[in-house]
Order: sequence, then C-alpha cells, then structure tokens
Amino acid sequence: MVSTVERSQTSCRYLPTGDRAASSPNQSVLPLTATVSAADHLMIGGCDVVDLVNRFGSPLYILDEATLRTACRQYRDAMRQHYPGESLAIYASKAWNCLAVCAIVASEGLGIDVVSGGELHTALQAGLTGDRIYFHGNNKSVEELSRAIEADCRIVVDNWHELRTLVMLQSNAAKPITILLRLTPGIECHTHEYIRTGHLDSKFGFDPDQIETVFQYVSKQEGLLCIGLHAHIGSQIFELQPHEDLAGVMVQWLQKAAQYGLPVSELDIGGGLGICYTESDDPPSIDAWVKVVSTAVAKACEAQGIALPRLICEPGRSLIGSACVTAYTVGGQKIVPDIRTYVAVDGGMSDNPRPITYQSVYRALAANQMSIPLTESVTIAGKHCESGDVVIQEAVLPPLTAGDILVIAATGAYNYSMASNYNRVPRPAAVLVNDGDAHLIIQRETLQDLIRQDCLPAHLTSLDAAHDGLA
Repeated sequence: MVSTVERSQTSCRYLPTGDRAASSPNQSVLPLTATVSAADHLMIGGCDVVDLVNRFGSPLYILDEATLRTACRQYRDAMRQHYPGESLAIYASKAWNCLAVCAIVASEGLGIDVVSGGELHTALQAGLTGDRIYFHGNNKSVEELSRAIEADCRIVVDNWHELRTLVMLQSNAAKPITILLRLTPGIECHTHEYIRTGHLDSKFGFDPDQIETVFQYVSKQEGLLCIGLHAHIGSQIFELQPHEDLAGVMVQWLQKAAQYGLPVSELDIGGGLGICYTESDDPPSIDAWVKVVSTAVAKACEAQGIALPRLICEPGRSLIGSACVTAYTVGGQKIVPDIRTYVAVDGGMSDNPRPITYQSVYRALAANQMSIPLTESVTIAGKHCESGDVVIQEAVLPPLTAGDILVIAATGAYNYSMASNYNRVPRPAAVLVNDGDAHLIIQRETLQDLIRQDCLPAHLTSLDAAHDGLA
C-alpha cells in the first residue's frame, strides 16, 4: 500500500514569508528569493529551477547570491550594533570552500577561516589577504604551515606538536609568526556527537589544565606573536546559553594570558549557530545570537576590569546553509506493499553525505509542480550501491513521475564540501543565481575527470598480455 497524507497545504508553504529582504537566512528553509512562477515552477534568484536543470543538468547545486550576502551583512551589522569594541566575522569555509563563495564573502567585508592547504590556496586565489585568513586544523603539515607563514595568515595553534613546529619554522621567517591559541572550554551542547567540539574529550585544542604551561611556553618564544585565543563548542546549535557561558570562560583566559605578558587582543568565540532544515527547526536569529555573545563578552570584560578585545566569530552553516538547494531528476519508483514507496533520484550520498553520516533530515519539494496537493509519503532514495543511501525517509510530496524535478532545501553547508566520487559518480555542477542571471561556479565533473589521476602500469596496458600471463 502506498501511504498517503491528507493535507490541504501545498509545498508552497515552505517558501519564506514576510519581508524576505529583512529575514534571517538561517530561519528559512528555502533561500530568501524563492517564489513560484506562473508555470507553477520554483524560482530562486529570479531563475526557474526547471530551466536551470535543463541548461546545466542534474544533480545541480543552486546557490542564491542574495541570501548569502544577506547573512554576511547581518553578522557584520549585528556585531557593529551590539559589540562596543572592534569586531570581525569570518566565514568558516569548510562549509563550502570555492572561489566564488570566498569572493562573495570577502566582498562583504568578512574574513575566511580555512583548515587545509587547499582551502588556504582557494582563499588566496579568491583575493583575500593573509591578515583576513585564520588557519585552523589539528594536524597541519609543515608545508601547510610554511605556506600560511609566507602568506602572513593568522595561525590558530591547536596542540603542542604544532606549537613546537612553528618555533622551528620561525627561524626562517622574516618576522614573528602571528598566532592564536585554541583552547577546549569543556562546555557541552545538545548536538550530534560528531560535531561537538567544545567538550573535554575532543581532538581539538589545548586542555584547560595545560593553559598556564602553554602561556608560559609561548611567552618565552620571541618568534611567536600571540594575538588571540580561540574556542568552539560545536555546530547546528539552537541554544544560546552555551555561547554565553563560553564568553565568560574565554575572558577569564584572556586575563590569565595577560599575566604572562602575552599581547592577546582578540577573542575568537567560534560559530555553531544552527539553521532550519525543516519547518520544526527553530534556531535563534543571527541578530539574537550575536547580541548574546557580544553582551556576554562586554559584561565579562567590564567585571574583570580589562579592555575590550577584538571580538571574532566564525559562522559557516548559518551563512550559506539556507542559501543553496540541490535539484535532482526523478527516476524509477519501487512500491513495497504495506511498507513504503521508494522514489529514486539521480544523486544521493555522493553529493549529500549528511543523511547517511549524521542522520540529518531535510525537506523536499517538487520544483515543477509547486501547487499540487501533497498526498504522498515516499522515501527518496539515492542511486548509490548502499541500502543506507536515502536522502529523506518520509518525504511528503505530490504524486511523482519519472522526469519530475525534486529540490532538497538547505544544502549549502557540508554538501559540496563533503561530496565524493563514490561508485565513480561525477560530482555535480554548481550555479550562482541572482536577479534572473545564472553563472556556473563549479563545472560538472566528466567521466574523463574521474580517471585523470589514475595511473596504469605498463604491464597492465594490454589485456591480451595479461591474459597470456595467466594461461
């Protein structure tokens, strides 16, 4: 039996409501520019999603420039409004690092947080200068650190091995290396275990009981210029209290660092603000999050009688998550009587590994029939050879046929950046849409791309020779 859902609502209910230009992107399931055309098609950035698929193929990442820019401006403006000292928002680019995204974020006055040599190279190629790049990571290579030093980046030191490596590398540096120290605050938050990074049992950062030893060591290194402290408590967080608690802990660290003569003038409180993946999600607004953090830091500094540091935050998901959707083309269906109906699409875990990795839940829409009643409950299955390759378990949709265009909302964060070639499936293209224009920002991989790095030893180049060898 095919299960049905009796609802008078249509999929249009997923569209943002109210003044979209003033809305907070992390509180919208779809991009802020989403509308429905006279042809009953989903429109994003003034572009018809069905037309985009016809032009660029599917699966297809569709990034709305206006939504991304709105989020950047909301972080930037909220920090200026709520924090009485100097501030800077930097984009945690592991959410989606590519030339176009880095360039957009930089053009809005934000910095960039990178965690690898590849992300660093991309940020530099997008035009960012080293003083606006913060280099994270718990196991940076000598080559990566050397490149960061050459570019004059801010290096967020994660552990003793890295600290001692920087002391070694400093002997060849033209000037002291600018660093921040990452510390583990021991603050728990309610999120998936894999993305909680602030509790004590974490691979990231120096433990609290090492703080004074670390400060003392760094204070004796003339080749290191320690300008800040960093901490991060996790991702996809809806609670505000943990961030308020973090501010108080970090100001105490700031005061202790000063006792060792460290010129610490920056507090980087990380990121972690969640977004809406479904209508039941209710994250705080960007403004509310910034206000809580800013007020907590300012009050803690006043209580301790110390000058306000430069306040830095690192939003990633809440900047770009809701700015993107992924469009798929529907293939076949399989009805399992009295259990479920599977609807297959032409992508899955290779372009969105979050459902199989984190059990993440998304919302789906039929982009070519937006006003048709939602009468079916189906399981959207990916095309990969894994029974767990399911995009959504129980998606409420109109009746579907092969060739329909399905859209999964809020796929801007950790979809392209975690995409793979599992089953040798080429990674999708990505387009940037704005005011009716669509620009390709990532080309679709070809079959030739899949074997570009393969090497075939000479003795394997002839199948006949191989067969003779087995005879």
